[in-house]
Amino acid sequence: MTVAKNIAEKYQRPPNKDAALILDDGSVFWGTGAGEKKSITGELCFNTSLTGYQEVLTDPSYAGQIITFTFPHIGNVGTNEDDNESLKTGALGCILSADITEPSNWRSGLALKQWLKKNNLVAVTGIDTRQVTKRIRKRGYATATILYGKIDIEAGLREISQFSGLEGLDLAKEVTCKEPYDWTQGVWSGNERYSNPQEQRYFVIALDFGIKRNIARSLASAGCRLKIMPATTSAKEIMALNPDGIFLSNGPGDPEATGKYAVPMIQMLMQEDIPIFGICLGHQMLALALGAKTKKMHHGHRGSNHPVKNLENSKIEITSQNHGFVVERNSLPPGVIETHKSLFDDTVEGIRVEGKKIFSVQYHPEASPGPQDSQYLFTKFIEDMKKNAETK
Repeated sequence: MTVAKNIAEKYQRPPNKDAALILDDGSVFWGTGAGEKKSITGELCFNTSLTGYQEVLTDPSYAGQIITFTFPHIGNVGTNEDDNESLKTGALGCILSADITEPSNWRSGLALKQWLKKNNLVAVTGIDTRQVTKRIRKRGYATATILYGKIDIEAGLREISQFSGLEGLDLAKEVTCKEPYDWTQGVWSGNERYSNPQEQRYFVIALDFGIKRNIARSLASAGCRLKIMPATTSAKEIMALNPDGIFLSNGPGDPEATGKYAVPMIQMLMQEDIPIFGICLGHQMLALALGAKTKKMHHGHRGSNHPVKNLENSKIEITSQNHGFVVERNSLPPGVIETHKSLFDDTVEGIRVEGKKIFSVQYHPEASPGPQDSQYLFTKFIEDMKKNAETK
């Protein structure tokens, strides 16, 4: 009996199933496809958020990943142009428990099924997402392939065996903007849509390693006049523009993979007398620039209900998170203070540099989706720039 026939018999497709999810342990989950008919391979993760599926799918930090949504009712509020967190989708595709829900929301412009196809994304519905999530929690990240349309299990298993994984992969260069651009739009203001902040006193350079739009909106609403610049911009080019502050954005991939351009650039910027604020990947790269180390997590943090303790005032914040790498606490050098920690697994969630206006957090204070407990961090950045201006 041929290998192909063996595989065909072992993984026989059930009736009325036109898509499959294959994991790197050889297990196959049969379901119903949605979106674009194609095959994709990436790192499989899970997100526990109850809302914000469109924001999650368009977050550049999900580049190279397939998202398992643990919440079963995906699609119920539809999609719209306003809620995209980037110009392009970030994720490769998604895994859903129930069939995609028809939209019922006044802001919906397009049903999720059509939106997936429009954005060249593939999904598989009818999957036991609880079983998939338990597998990831127990064994760590899985490499996975989605097959929709042409079902070739042998080819899918081959794709999985050839996938290198995200460790050591520089994805920030792939998702960054190609040219600098200005940003002035503020946060959502209800029926008035996104606000147009009137007072933007401080000029901030935001380095785009995969920046989310709501981070830019939050900075603008706090009082920043933003210029968003490519990840490979040099410290000399940045300082030539005479900014009041530097922002290091979120993004995908391994922070250590940016060691030839972003980390040295941050090290040079830290020699200047200028406030610096980093989020997520920006936090990790700042830590590397300070001499700390990062490592890949067992299965990461992805959701909008993660409790974080502020070690400076003992308050608890409920946060939005999306990261698969973390700063190693034992590697923090003298003068780098841990400011926040996760109450789920005790990992580092924030740092600051003693005696300088430099700080960062691992989580997402801009939310989208998620709670807004940590919006004060944008105010802190503004206050740092104000104090810096007063001493000059």
